[in-house]
Amino acid sequence: MTLALAAGAACACSSTPASTQGGHPREMVVPEAGALAQRLRLPFDAYNFSPAEVMTLDVAEDLLVRDCMRALGRSWQALPGPAESESAPPHRRRYGVIEPRIADVFGYHPPPDRPAVMARKTTALARIRESPLNVREDAERCLGQARTRMSAGAPKADAAFFNKAIFAAFDASQRDEKVAQVFRTWSTCMAGEGFQYPDPLEAVTDKRWSTASPSAQEIRAAQADVRCKERTGLVSVWAEAEVRIQNLAIRAHPKKFQALRAVKSRQLEAAHRIIASP
Repeated sequence: MTLALAAGAACACSSTPASTQGGHPREMVVPEAGALAQRLRLPFDAYNFSPAEVMTLDVAEDLLVRDCMRALGRSWQALPGPAESESAPPHRRRYGVIEPRIADVFGYHPPPDRPAVMARKTTALARIRESPLNVREDAERCLGQARTRMSAGAPKADAAFFNKAIFAAFDASQRDEKVAQVFRTWSTCMAGEGFQYPDPLEAVTDKRWSTASPSAQEIRAAQADVRCKERTGLVSVWAEAEVRIQNLAIRAHPKKFQALRAVKSRQLEAAHRIIASP
């Protein structure tokens, strides 16, 4: 089984600490990720699975399930995998909303998946729902076998430790002196735009945005948020602090991180072999 994922990358949903819950206008076309979101990289990325890598694992597992089901005399149509460009960057919303085009359409609401990713999820869900119970049970057993095969040969890794380290680094970064200063500068900028928040996390988690779709006020707040992040350089300052803190954690626990990297490498290598095989 793949490692537990806690940082925004790790699954096709948005799971970074800065993410919000709620609905979004599904009929809207989701813009491609902006340049800043695509550039964001953190040291822990070498040990975690990005959304694109999670999709690679899913595609390989589905092919193994197809073969297993066929061996049982079951019909199981494997689903095509979307292009990597359809997957969201791992840190798209780690520091709140950072893309003007996303703020313009979704405000603080998480954007839905890109069309190809959404279509695959919808088809996969329908495939399960439309299958008889005994077929679903066989598919679940085949999936367990697939995950065991893809993890074979890899050392044991401490996923719980890794998830704690991810959140600990994120929390510690907010207490960094430079980050605290840029939060204050950002807050002053937001006040000038008519919005009172001490930091970006307070803005993105404002209970007023817990609605099925973004209000005009939410859109304006998110647009101001992005502008103030750009004016203050908040994202780069915050990311630099988190890079430093994550590197300290890696140096403090070399064996744990080596095991995490080995598991990731083993699973991705296995996935690529499975996908490439006829």
